[in-house]
Amino acid sequence: MPRAKRYYMEGLIWHITHRCHQKKFSLKFLRDRRCWIQWLYEACKRYGLSVLNYCVTCNHIHLLVYDKGCGEIPRSMQLIAGCTGQAYNKRKEKEGAFWDDRYHATAVDTENHLLRCCSYIDFNMIRAGVVTHPDEWPACGYREIINGKERYKIIDRDMLSKLMIKNTPEKLGEIYKAHTDELITAEYVGKREPEWTESIAVGSDEFIDSIKSKITHIRTAWKNRTHTMSDGTSILCDKSETYNDKYTYSVDFGGEMGTLRAKNSRYKCISR
Repeated sequence: MPRAKRYYMEGLIWHITHRCHQKKFSLKFLRDRRCWIQWLYEACKRYGLSVLNYCVTCNHIHLLVYDKGCGEIPRSMQLIAGCTGQAYNKRKEKEGAFWDDRYHATAVDTENHLLRCCSYIDFNMIRAGVVTHPDEWPACGYREIINGKERYKIIDRDMLSKLMIKNTPEKLGEIYKAHTDELITAEYVGKREPEWTESIAVGSDEFIDSIKSKITHIRTAWKNRTHTMSDGTSILCDKSETYNDKYTYSVDFGGEMGTLRAKNSRYKCISR
């Protein structure tokens, strides 16, 4: 099957989703979710990855990152995906793919759009009926966004505060918690928002226009691929012929996301 189109632009916020191979529940055990988070922490240390939020579910992950333009995202994705799959295969004495071949990335605008995307990530396990509040699911960034961390920091709270509320990190937790509680009270949590996982970009009209200008091979037909929602949010989408005409996109951060096989690789255990 031909692969989906990919786009790459530096200096943006990216919402990355990556599914387990054939949508299997390969992350259903706590030890595997912790393994993914440990390697995410290692990527932050090793490559300077700026993580704004994340969530590890039982069969896919969400990762919200700010691209500094230093190639940290492709290297981080290769490290995290490869080492997590390798650890799983080693323990299960298996070989083969742990992840789908490619991950998907959506460019996200700042401020309110970023806040909405963060909430979408936080509410994944609520929509699945597993928990009733994001604070109850430890394999996500919610607790660290609210309270911060002294050791093993993953969330770049300074950058998140700057991009989201243009304020000091000290006020981030208070504002973020209030927003989350308001959405839960409003029964927003059950709403599915495919624009965060099935589009090229989500944001203001100006933001969408800037994305279009950076894709050099854009054609006139793309003018009809911008949709405006009732709240004024614009979405840039394109019709892909590779996935039964679904709106499916990925960003080419370089390299392949295939699992490293245990017999060809070394396994490093990180203890916390």
